[in-house]
Amino acid sequence: MNKQTLATVLNSNSGFAPLALRIPIGITFIAHGAQKLFGAFGGYGLEGTGQWMASIGLEPGYLMALLAGSGEFFGGLLILLGLVTRPAALVLAMTMVVAIFSVHFQNGLFMSNNGYEFGLALLAAAVSLVFSGSGKVALDNFIAKKLA
Repeated sequence: MNKQTLATVLNSNSGFAPLALRIPIGITFIAHGAQKLFGAFGGYGLEGTGQWMASIGLEPGYLMALLAGSGEFFGGLLILLGLVTRPAALVLAMTMVVAIFSVHFQNGLFMSNNGYEFGLALLAAAVSLVFSGSGKVALDNFIAKKLA
């Protein structure tokens, strides 16, 4: 990737609004990823999450748990920092599409029935960050200015 392409990916003309998304969404994804990877916050860790993923047809379960957990944990961390925000948000958006359609969609919209409303909200926030970029207060902005 050349310098100009990298600057284009990192550059964001957005103001402070993406920061309002990045902080809670980053924290939420980090926590959910930590559940899958490390068993934190009452999660099942890679083994347990992998077994569950295999049981719903996402095979191989351990690899799927590793991919989902890593995408959520590291993607959330990158979004929180505002570092490679657009690619991280794209990975998280794809993760949410898989979660919505493989786990939640058949249960309807509402969370009270294990529905997809929370996943849909996370998907919308991630897609918003793909379009807007990280905004003014972010490492992306700092790096893009150095590359220019």
